[in-house]
Amino acid sequence: MAFSIDDVYRYAEMIRRHRGGTAIVLGALSPRARNAQVEMYQAGDVDFMVATDAIGMGLNMDIHHVALAATRKYDGHRPRELQSAELAQIAGRAGRAKRDGTFGVTGPVRELPEETIDSIRMHTFPPLEKLVWRNHDLDFNSPKLLLKSLEQKPPSPYLTKGRQSEDHRTLQALSEQKAILDVAAHPESVRLLWDVCQIPDFRQTLSETHQSLISEIFFKLLKGPLPEDWVNRQIKRLDDATGDVDALMTRIAHTRTWTFITHRAGWLQDAETWQAQARTIEDKLSDALHDALTRRFVDRKTSVLVKAMEEKGTLLAGIKNNGDVIVEGEKIGQLAGFRFIPDDRAGGNEYKTVMNAARSALKQEIGRRMNDILSAAPAQFRLQENGDICYQPLASNPLPGQKIATVRKGSTPYAPDVTLLESDLLQDADKSAVQAKIREALALHIGTVLEPLVKLSNAPDELPAAARGIAHQLHEDLGIMPRQKLEDMIEGLDADGRRLLRQRGVRLGPVLVFMPALGKPAAVRLRALLWRVWHEESLPAPVPRDGSVSEVVDVKAVNRRYYQSIGYPVYGNRAIRADMLDRLVCEIYDTAKEGKFQAQHKMAEWLGCPIAELYDILSDLGHRKIHDPADLKEETPIESTASDIEAPPAENEAPALAEVTESPLALPDEKDEAVLSKEESTEAASETAEKKEEQKKPELATFALKKGKAAQRQKPAVTHHHHKHKKKDNRKASKGPQKPNVITARAKDSEDNNPFAILKQLKGDK
Repeated sequence: MAFSIDDVYRYAEMIRRHRGGTAIVLGALSPRARNAQVEMYQAGDVDFMVATDAIGMGLNMDIHHVALAATRKYDGHRPRELQSAELAQIAGRAGRAKRDGTFGVTGPVRELPEETIDSIRMHTFPPLEKLVWRNHDLDFNSPKLLLKSLEQKPPSPYLTKGRQSEDHRTLQALSEQKAILDVAAHPESVRLLWDVCQIPDFRQTLSETHQSLISEIFFKLLKGPLPEDWVNRQIKRLDDATGDVDALMTRIAHTRTWTFITHRAGWLQDAETWQAQARTIEDKLSDALHDALTRRFVDRKTSVLVKAMEEKGTLLAGIKNNGDVIVEGEKIGQLAGFRFIPDDRAGGNEYKTVMNAARSALKQEIGRRMNDILSAAPAQFRLQENGDICYQPLASNPLPGQKIATVRKGSTPYAPDVTLLESDLLQDADKSAVQAKIREALALHIGTVLEPLVKLSNAPDELPAAARGIAHQLHEDLGIMPRQKLEDMIEGLDADGRRLLRQRGVRLGPVLVFMPALGKPAAVRLRALLWRVWHEESLPAPVPRDGSVSEVVDVKAVNRRYYQSIGYPVYGNRAIRADMLDRLVCEIYDTAKEGKFQAQHKMAEWLGCPIAELYDILSDLGHRKIHDPADLKEETPIESTASDIEAPPAENEAPALAEVTESPLALPDEKDEAVLSKEESTEAASETAEKKEEQKKPELATFALKKGKAAQRQKPAVTHHHHKHKKKDNRKASKGPQKPNVITARAKDSEDNNPFAILKQLKGDK
């Protein structure tokens, strides 16, 4: 028992969570909705009912116990304590002719005084000393005389005047309107005004709203029956069974007002038709309200399970193929991997008992799943970009399967640890076995995707000391490092060491030392995940689009070390794929003369960026712009934009870094034997066409080469090996074996003894 709608809803929700549901009885319910709730309670669909004191108004139910959650109520003027007779009327709902009932308090209510308890049990109350009275002999000569007759004092000391009723207050408000007084000038019109004022305010709206409706009805009735088109509009707008509990209750209240109006004699021409229509809408809304109350405050599933548990002691449980856990025919949760996920509406001590019974039924299924995982193939475990590890029972199924674990930081970046999803269904020994299996599959996956890097680290004895040091550093940094950090070790490499590193896929570029094979999308994504897990940063990791040669990044917020580790070092405002960056740098030094070079449109095309961004990248590489023809033109310069640039080559069309000519700044590798072929002749022709096309485009800026330790170091013999981007030897191939096309030169002892002088000498000799 509660005495406000808010309290009724709060207690009903609490009972639903703990015991499966409750019926609701409110004074605001229509009779049909109230009776439907009572019938649900009487039928045993729910064991509880939460109600206001409306339960004491003629309802006869099989109630065992009445629990008072409040003993104070608002009586229309002020909150007050209930009298013992009022408490008895409510408590008397408990018990039937052949069985005694009980009553008590609950929630924040203090225990009832002993005298109140005795009074209710013995049904002994103080005798009534007065009765409420209102004058029935009314004066209809004018509104003021009518009000005066309503306000007369009782004729007997045993009678008392009650508080003003709703119709009395409405008459007072309308009598203050001049338009009402002008037309209510004779007994018939005053009697009509009084009849209209007695229309109940079922809506419980603001008094002004109700008074406005009463006034409109009064003026229309003065002219005759209410217009049917007007009544139809008023009733039809209520014919809407959608919305929540409060919206439906409001519409029902409006409809009940019109049900009252349609039953007044003489107010409508075809009263029976309008009565039937109002009743139909009220019944429709009442049924919708009953359903809404049931959905909100009754969990039939929990109610059935609680009853079955209390009656049977043991429950029938099973698991569907899709993981649904069924107990007593009701779904109570989902088994995902080794984790049982209860239904969203599960709660309460009793329902926890049901959950425990369901878990006991899962033991056999958990054992079967554990055995399947321990014997699963590595391909059945799928590592997701967000760090989840999923298990797919069908190896041929491309879907990831069910999530069973997540990765976390381990002993090394290449050996992340795994954490099983929280589950109390596995014993500790079983958890350890499953975790070991997942770690094994994860290690195999990493070893497969990063195979070149793993092989490089697994063969240290085969490499000379300097090469071994480079291999170790590369492995530590996920297969890519700035060359300047390895310069001392590179200087110590001999020809054999270079060859062994090259055989293992290591590229000693002028700017980066890296492994081109790790530029594949799968390797990029995996390195990104491993880096973020090792540094305990959030997943999924941001990575460039698969096969992208470069992508714009926020240089202020980006982690340059992270992007370099995944093979996309940041220069300018772009993360550039390592092989394309190496290609750009090699082209710069191959075309440089006298310590400077000119930017080319194809450089922007390689990187997939506008010319302005190319200039930023070149500047970030350390080269200084010394001349820009666009600055000398008065008119707006024609500049290549993103729309002028050809689409970057697909991943399988991008040149492998092993095929790109090393810059003279890097110590040369051995020159492999090469024979000019028809394919090379085709490439030479294509290169000539590119040069012609380049000449048609606007001239770009000239840059001064970066000067540093690498540029100042004296080089021994320099060897070039060119493929696609080298100078071509147009000599015709002679019959028989050919000698390798190798051009070598020794640096001259002069003040110009530097890489640029060497390049000039090579070109002159050739």
